[in-house]
Amino acid sequence: MSARRIPTAAVSTLLAILMVGAVLAAFASMAHAASTPPQAERYRRDLIRSARYVFGMTAPVALLAGQVHQESAWNPMAKSAYASGLAQFTPGTARDMARLHPQDLGRSSPSGAPTDPRWALLALCIYDKSLYDAAAFAATDGDRWRFALWGYNGGWGWVQKDRAKAKALGLNPNSAADVAQVNNGRAAEFFRENRNYDKAIDRHQWLYLPWGPGVAMRGVP
Repeated sequence: MSARRIPTAAVSTLLAILMVGAVLAAFASMAHAASTPPQAERYRRDLIRSARYVFGMTAPVALLAGQVHQESAWNPMAKSAYASGLAQFTPGTARDMARLHPQDLGRSSPSGAPTDPRWALLALCIYDKSLYDAAAFAATDGDRWRFALWGYNGGWGWVQKDRAKAKALGLNPNSAADVAQVNNGRAAEFFRENRNYDKAIDRHQWLYLPWGPGVAMRGVP
């Protein structure tokens, strides 16, 4: 008895179905790999509440969540050589935040409470807002956020120094793209870390768009 031949059209259809299935499986795998950390959901409400308290109802929640993702991966006990907590505040910065904002941040402790998740998320939002306000000179809102994030990571003084050097070189000190090229004296490793900081947050914020708005620093999230 001879084997029955499968029509060519049926073979083509079967191959197409298999290819589509493979592509969908690949996308599913990518989506799973790029998902938010499970522990992030634990602090979702606290972050949204703090963000809206500080920035209003249009707060850039996705960007702020991306920043926490970058700082600590949502581990409230995360520690580095100099900082701790969800927002990775140094002891000096935590103490300054508690002193400058006693009603919101000084009640728990005059030294701050960086390992307290609620304290850390509110402090992050307040600190970001102060830096965002200081960057009112920026050419665009996206640039304004890039300057603010550079200040959070490396200190506002360095932002101003780099802007001054950019201006001296004939570049636009209000353009993040121009200032990004300028290093006014930092060690190379710290400069690279600082300039990669906003890039990492820009990538992470895409994961948190279901939580709230993002910020178009290099393209619309």
